[in-house]
Amino acid sequence: MTIKRDIEGQLVGWKNDRNRKPLLLQGARQIGKTWVMKNFGKEYYRYCALFDFDRMPELKDVFKTTKQPQRLLKELSAYSSVPLLPNDTLIVFDEIQECEEALNCLKYFYEDAPEYHVMAAGSLLGVAVRHRSMTVPVGKVRMMHMYPITFAEYLRVADNEVFGFIDNLQEIGHLPTLILNKLLVEYRRYQICGGMPEATVALLSESGMSEVDDILQDILDLYELDFSKYAAPREIPRIRSIWHSLPTQLSKENRKFVYRVVSDGARSKDYEDALLWLKDAGMIYQIQNISKPGIPLSAYSESNYFKVYACDCGLLRRMARVGSDVIMNNNSGYTEFKGAMAENVVLQSLVAIKGMDVPFYWTSGNTAEVEFVIQQNDEIIPIEVKADRNIIGRSLTIYDNKYQPRHRIRFSTNNLQSNGNLLSMPSPMAGWLGRFLAMMP
Repeated sequence: MTIKRDIEGQLVGWKNDRNRKPLLLQGARQIGKTWVMKNFGKEYYRYCALFDFDRMPELKDVFKTTKQPQRLLKELSAYSSVPLLPNDTLIVFDEIQECEEALNCLKYFYEDAPEYHVMAAGSLLGVAVRHRSMTVPVGKVRMMHMYPITFAEYLRVADNEVFGFIDNLQEIGHLPTLILNKLLVEYRRYQICGGMPEATVALLSESGMSEVDDILQDILDLYELDFSKYAAPREIPRIRSIWHSLPTQLSKENRKFVYRVVSDGARSKDYEDALLWLKDAGMIYQIQNISKPGIPLSAYSESNYFKVYACDCGLLRRMARVGSDVIMNNNSGYTEFKGAMAENVVLQSLVAIKGMDVPFYWTSGNTAEVEFVIQQNDEIIPIEVKADRNIIGRSLTIYDNKYQPRHRIRFSTNNLQSNGNLLSMPSPMAGWLGRFLAMMP
């Protein structure tokens, strides 16, 4: 089963760019970076040559002897079953964090051999760059972020008819009940598997929920091994403690990150590096609090107040040991964590929108909190997330009265509609937010 990834459109734009630079693909482990590069090479090039520095450590010696692209290509050809041709071959360097010389050589491909199409990626590349003091040739490479499979990408395979209906909507108005119900069922199924490709394929292939859980647990176990392989020894227990605290942090009614939940007597200065490690690894999103919605939002962030979400809702569900039946049947005891999952899935959709930055959140003392606040050009937009049809709450109204935003968003399981400056959308449609915002007056 093949799941079409939306990043393919960005890769086509990169391929056709006159000023194309070598591409460095970033993202968390196990989200399908290698598959995307290989599939793109297969679909859009005559040849694709993959060089994996983890599987073929002898490749490192090639880059230690020269930095000249033509000499490098001559030597690399001995390790390739396909010719390395300008324009016709996609050259892929995988696990490039294992060879700093190869990372540095990307700039020479840009300067001296731009006719060669070069793409690179690596597991925990962000961690390696920061914590091994590796250097990225800034200005000489194109950075592109990749994320787990989004709900929109999942829906295109799970129910292409529903996907097509939503993808072709031209106005804001109630969805047919049948469409909305199907949409919400698939949304609950997506929360079970999340966006890790192997787990997503297992669910869509009807392999069984136990198989999905086993795959997600294997990924979690792999992440644990990464702590030991890539982190400094003194940071390993702190990274692990923060990672394992996520379900507890998000189960609180107030989801503000609290260090004492990580460990009794924990202090921020002792865990800052561990938190940064998880962020660099792409395993978490750190959402900063803002005191007021001003431009730019980053100027009003409060560094000591933030929330932390997982990179993938399926992994978060498995970490919390929430069974698939709980999500599908809406168990009565599934309350606070249900809200956390709702926020996590919406966040995953938002960050994957091209041009969208990681959002902030807003609070007003202990009286109001808006889950996410985003900046789109010169507009600040508050976003409220509700886990179901119950939309009772005063926070978005308080924000509206205080700041009079041009637009405000509410995600829930209610139908699509607009009322004044309020756009109400079913949470599964978060990935289409930009389109429907453009339809608002």
